[in-house]
Amino acid sequence: MTGAPCKIVRCVVANYKLRFTLRSNRNNIIRYLCNHFYQVEANISYRRIWSIAYPIILGSVAQNLINVTDTAFLGRVGEVELGASALGGMFYFVLFMLAIGFGTGTQIIISRRFGENKLSEIGRTFDHALYFMLPLSVVAFLILYFLSTPILRLVIQSDHIFEASVAFLHYRMPGIFFVFGQILFRSLYIGIAKTKVITWSTLVMAGVNIVLDYGLIFGKLGLPQMGLEGAAIASTIAEGIALIFLATYVFYHKHQKEYGLFRFESFDKGLFSRNFKLSGPIMLQNFLSLGVWFAFFLIVEKLGEQSLAVSNIIRSVYIVLMIPIWGFAAASNSMVSYLIGLKKESLVFLLIRRIVLMTASGVLLLVLLSLFVPQALIRIYTDNPELIAMSIPVLQVVNIGALFLASGFVLFNGVMGTGKTNISFVIELVVLVMYLVYVLLVVRVFGGGVTAAWTAEILYGVLLSGLSLHYLMRGNWRHSKV
Repeated sequence: MTGAPCKIVRCVVANYKLRFTLRSNRNNIIRYLCNHFYQVEANISYRRIWSIAYPIILGSVAQNLINVTDTAFLGRVGEVELGASALGGMFYFVLFMLAIGFGTGTQIIISRRFGENKLSEIGRTFDHALYFMLPLSVVAFLILYFLSTPILRLVIQSDHIFEASVAFLHYRMPGIFFVFGQILFRSLYIGIAKTKVITWSTLVMAGVNIVLDYGLIFGKLGLPQMGLEGAAIASTIAEGIALIFLATYVFYHKHQKEYGLFRFESFDKGLFSRNFKLSGPIMLQNFLSLGVWFAFFLIVEKLGEQSLAVSNIIRSVYIVLMIPIWGFAAASNSMVSYLIGLKKESLVFLLIRRIVLMTASGVLLLVLLSLFVPQALIRIYTDNPELIAMSIPVLQVVNIGALFLASGFVLFNGVMGTGKTNISFVIELVVLVMYLVYVLLVVRVFGGGVTAAWTAEILYGVLLSGLSLHYLMRGNWRHSKV
């Protein structure tokens, strides 16, 4: 075919191909946009939130098996041991919360880089966090070693509880190195939304701790009977084994290659400064938060050894009520940072609303359980009828407090997820000052007992919810950089 007819046919064919290509491309573009929108929506769906939160929640369940086991076993040993484990443990966790603060900041940065698809930056962020966490763990150990005894002597009234607390910390303090390492790995896996390993590592830790608790506290399984000191040794060994598990998991799955971990490239002062600028306020607010709670227990200790024993029992139950809150709160700050990295700030409130609903539902189930069988829960920790009777009204108070904290912690972690950690610090500082003033007024001025003191948890939840929500609605956090 030649000449004009041939040209006409070629033009018709070319036109058809062009129209087909345009229509095909148009369909592909529409399909891409729909898929991209669906993918972003799926990232904040209830299923997605649950997939990130539930391994953390299960890990918290396993972690709190340690707390429940220690309290339950020591409750059979005596009131002094029960109170000493509370005060010694709280002093330990004041320093532990410094690492949690830096780890949370690292987690927020890793989530942002993950949302921006900058995988190599995840490894650099992790390595620079390690540069800080190693010396911090040494400082924390030295504080425990040299300062714990004089500080506890200064603030604990009972000689028996003081001596037992010092003995507990003597065997507990080496665990600070192991737990700091765990926090860093936890920050990595929450940041990249691969949280199942947290469950497995914590289950390993809980299993080891329960077996060693039984053996070392009561002298079973061929192990020496060490009572309170045995509980401390069991926890320290369990933390060390959990750290080994996490490190093995990283290398087995070659995550050090995928995300560029442990390359230890030249020190980047700018990156380190950004990490510390974000994490520093969280470290300080966590330190102050647990420090104030430690002060709360010291105030309660002045009410007598029984009041302190009751508060330790309630602390253990309260922590169980907080399990879903911590899981969803960790998902909240990580996913908020991820959305900002995706430039999807408009979805942040929808995400937080969904997380608050899921958190409140989970806490409500636990609260209803504790309302129906309060004595059964308290009997896990003690058979003393007087302690049981004193504990039940306090349990009812913390049930109400947990419901307010369900929204408060999620909203507060949403603020941290925006990268505005200086604002979250101010919020926490205001709330803690009002909390401590309230406790001092209730106990010291108005002569309230242990039940009245614990109503401060309701105040804490209300204030944290209100101030965090106000900032998210009014604050300038959109398009923030970390």
